[in-house]
Amino acid sequence: MAMKQIEVVAAIIRREGLYFATQRGYGEFEGMWEFPGGKIEPGEEPEGALVREIREELDVEVTVEELFCVREFEYPRFRLKLHCYFCSLAGSDEPRLLEHKSGCWLPACELGRLKWLPADEEIIDRLSQG
Repeated sequence: MAMKQIEVVAAIIRREGLYFATQRGYGEFEGMWEFPGGKIEPGEEPEGALVREIREELDVEVTVEELFCVREFEYPRFRLKLHCYFCSLAGSDEPRLLEHKSGCWLPACELGRLKWLPADEEIIDRLSQG
């Protein structure tokens, strides 16, 4: 039986040298940190999915700037294809946590202090190296 593949997008939101990280408040990875985002719906472009997901999770508009990386990661029960984009906040609104337990702005050198989802660890390493 083929392993289920899930395709998701993540926003690496940058502002004044800081990155926005969110802490999961539910599921088997509760308490771990991630970049906000979510599943790409059928027929949806990754950039459009990202704008929609950030609106749903953080109640803010983002400007999708550029693709940072596409990462494939195998979890025990599914294979993840993760599209990570650099983004910026489109307005002056601060992110509101509608689905996450916590959120914070950190410089790249401090991102590694958080306990990230396994698929995000390599991304944190790359950002930290600048």
